[in-house]
Amino acid sequence: MMTLKELTSRLTGKAIVDQFRILVSLFPGKVIFTTSFGMEDQVISHLIFKNNIPVEVITLDTGRLFPETYKVFNETIRKYQKKINVYFPDYHAVEKMVTEKGPYSFYYSKENRLECCRLRKVLPLNRALEGKVCWISGIRAGQSDNRNQMDWMEYDENKKLYKFYPLFNWSFEEVKKFVKENNIPYNVLHDKGFVSIGCEPCTRAVKEGEDFRAGRWWWETDSEKECGCHVK
Repeated sequence: MMTLKELTSRLTGKAIVDQFRILVSLFPGKVIFTTSFGMEDQVISHLIFKNNIPVEVITLDTGRLFPETYKVFNETIRKYQKKINVYFPDYHAVEKMVTEKGPYSFYYSKENRLECCRLRKVLPLNRALEGKVCWISGIRAGQSDNRNQMDWMEYDENKKLYKFYPLFNWSFEEVKKFVKENNIPYNVLHDKGFVSIGCEPCTRAVKEGEDFRAGRWWWETDSEKECGCHVK
């Protein structure tokens, strides 16, 4: 198994598309990219699809997404004519949770919120990651203090895979500029103050001067504002 240091050395200084090509040559059929159709993810999807990089692209459909998110999903597959694999939560588990606690249980406690995220996102993600060696994600350092402590290339001991964040050092302005210049489909909610877009009941627009992640689970005051997918 290649060490994190060795892999990082191979990727350092390369263009993103070349980094992708190196990864798929090292780990054929075992590189995955997860998209939630935010601007960062749209940039990565564009680079993968436009250059025919053999990376599996998947998305998690929680059942609570914005209509605007489904629209950009549809526009993306129409534009690039590429497949995006969809992972749904286990309906038995979701039925049980909603029956016992109601459709908005996540507002009542952090434990409830993490339970909902775990059933709708974390467990489907774990299924998608089975057998994979490298996971590509649209995380940027500027998205939160917690993410600023991460690095652009990591090894997740729990999941036993590398995690690569190709846009880690990009600013949000650079992301928006790239999307505009390349005519990439994007979620129109970004034009209405939404910067980080998740499930509809758990996402609001961000006010001027607020943290990038302030619009996610805004009723929680002592949270790292993560769903659990990127928590080791």
